[in-house]
Amino acid sequence: MRVIVWLVEGTWPACVDAVRAHAPDASEVVLLHVSEPGVPGLAHGAFAGLLGRGRPRGHRPAEGWGRDPGDRLEDLGVTSAAELLRAAAERLGRPCSRLERTGRVEREVVAAAEGAGLLVLARDGDRSRLGPHSLGPPSRFVVDHAPCPVLLVWPEPAPDLTTLPPPPPPRPHH
Repeated sequence: MRVIVWLVEGTWPACVDAVRAHAPDASEVVLLHVSEPGVPGLAHGAFAGLLGRGRPRGHRPAEGWGRDPGDRLEDLGVTSAAELLRAAAERLGRPCSRLERTGRVEREVVAAAEGAGLLVLARDGDRSRLGPHSLGPPSRFVVDHAPCPVLLVWPEPAPDLTTLPPPPPPRPHH
């Protein structure tokens, strides 16, 4: 069985622990991290918009002048993703593969889960109470569209049952 583990900053340890507890030892485990291309792209665009502007007369360029800040943001993102995947593999403590993707996060996760036997992800919304708001929009999309079974975990102990909303009023009988 192929198990895809969607790793997100802040909640990934719970996903790795869930695999250790629930996935058979013979499973092929794939650690997945997805980066949105948006932030470096915005920086590239802002920098490109500044290129045509002249500098004041006599101005000496500062260190790094003329360097696109989007490049630095891309480098930081790659380093961060690689470090997260390394830490997750170490915590898992068994053979696994690492997969980095870039794009619309929710769509990349669903695509990566094609043909998998299980997708593991953590709740990423309001985790102070039980209910549908414990899933943010990307996770809700993934849960609704996953092409395989999903194991949804709490990144910390689940809230108490007293956090359940009250039941709806009874319907009138006609």
